[in-house]
Amino acid sequence: MSDAISRAADLLKEHRDSIDRLDAILVFTLAERFKHTQSVGVLKAEHDLPPSDPTREEKQIARLQDLSQQAGLDPEFAKKFLNFIIQEVIQHHKQHQS
Repeated sequence: MSDAISRAADLLKEHRDSIDRLDAILVFTLAERFKHTQSVGVLKAEHDLPPSDPTREEKQIARLQDLSQQAGLDPEFAKKFLNFIIQEVIQHHKQHQS
């Protein structure tokens, strides 16, 4: 194997190792987030509050889009990602109310 190919293989491995670490961070971060949203769902159910809060959701989407711009991430992707998470959370909240 040439030196250039060997260096490229090493760089590729480094990038993939970083991606794997970041994926683990994302998974554990999402798990922690869902622990908190589950607690919110229980509180809402106990106090007969609606499972969704459109005002809060709008603020969170705007906040995440702003953060994504600061981080150099596509704001539309961030919006889609948060909308997906919000829908999952609402479904969990509805389950607590059943």
